Amino acid sequence: MEEARFRTLQLVEPLSDEQLNRVYSPILSPLAWDLGHIANFEELWLVQTVGRREPLDGELGRFYDAIENPRSTRNELPILRGDELRSYLDEVRERTLEVLEGMDLEASEDPLLADAFVYELILAHEHQHNETMLQLLQMVERYEPVGAQPPGSSAGDGPEMVLVEGGEVEVGAAAEGFAYDNERPRHAVELESFWIDRTPVTNRSYAEYVRDTGDEPPMYWEPDGDGWWVRTAMGSAVPLDRDQPVVHVSWHQADAFARWAGKRLPSELEWEAAAAGADPEHANLDQLAFGCAGAGAYGKAPSDCGAVQMLGDVWEWTSSDFTAYPGFRAFPYREYSEVFFGDAYKVLRGGAWATRRNVIRRSFRNWDLPDRRQIFAGVRCAKDA
Repeated sequence: MEEARFRTLQLVEPLSDEQLNRVYSPILSPLAWDLGHIANFEELWLVQTVGRREPLDGELGRFYDAIENPRSTRNELPILRGDELRSYLDEVRERTLEVLEGMDLEASEDPLLADAFVYELILAHEHQHNETMLQLLQMVERYEPVGAQPPGSSAGDGPEMVLVEGGEVEVGAAAEGFAYDNERPRHAVELESFWIDRTPVTNRSYAEYVRDTGDEPPMYWEPDGDGWWVRTAMGSAVPLDRDQPVVHVSWHQADAFARWAGKRLPSELEWEAAAAGADPEHANLDQLAFGCAGAGAYGKAPSDCGAVQMLGDVWEWTSSDFTAYPGFRAFPYREYSEVFFGDAYKVLRGGAWATRRNVIRRSFRNWDLPDRRQIFAGVRCAKDA
């Protein structure tokens, strides 16, 4: 928990209070709201629910309720700012540690405490908000990351696509260990054999598609005047690396690219089957790269079918709607998954460079609206065998 908070504060260290409170996009919260929400979520679950203590301020909960307060309105709320916000983060954490000291996780039959679920939940929640904050930080002019490091591993050569043999496969999270409700229960599905791209789609390939179709370029692409593109994230124009995975594309763009290439998007079940054997320890994750590795990197740690970078670098859009698995049970609250089920949201898999390493797993299901581009999303195509 100390490491998670250190990384949260490291992200905002270069920013002024004015930048923390500025609205950069109606679909992203001001960073001050995110920070208060991180602390309030911790207070709700660990201090109030587990510790059975009164909140520091009973009014704050409704201002930091992510369901009740659309992102476009959050800066209009009487949220904490400046020194009050920093004090709240510290005071909640102090009370959380007091509660933790008094807990006997081994003896508990409470499902919130069994296997330390609620503590894993708090960590995952803070890590996931770090990634949301990074979406906004792409819009902050002259933002200088603290502690940035280049991604490791060199790119490797290989075929364009690899075969995933059909048959019965198990998908979803196992009963043991931390996972979200939408990843369970683990169940068997029957899949036909299919081909999947060995690497994510590159900027080079996507630029060919834009040139051929006249489609809108990805977010943060601007023409360089010489027939190529520059990337303008964080207010600086940097030549676009042709060999890195394309990022900041919507589902509609990903689907259109796949059809232009004579392929399709994989279903999320196909994606999970193709990712079998992928190792998050050999992937561009954990935020510190502040960008993608070249397509084909981490070639010495492929998934079982031979695909690389199934985890990390860019989230990958799938063709699947975000729906419940057979036997789904909401836990610990409906608003995490259940209220989003239906055909409005599309599933993404695999994590991105902005995703914390201990958040991602092969069964992890992300979702967003198909027109959203601010997320670190790219493309990996499939086709029938």
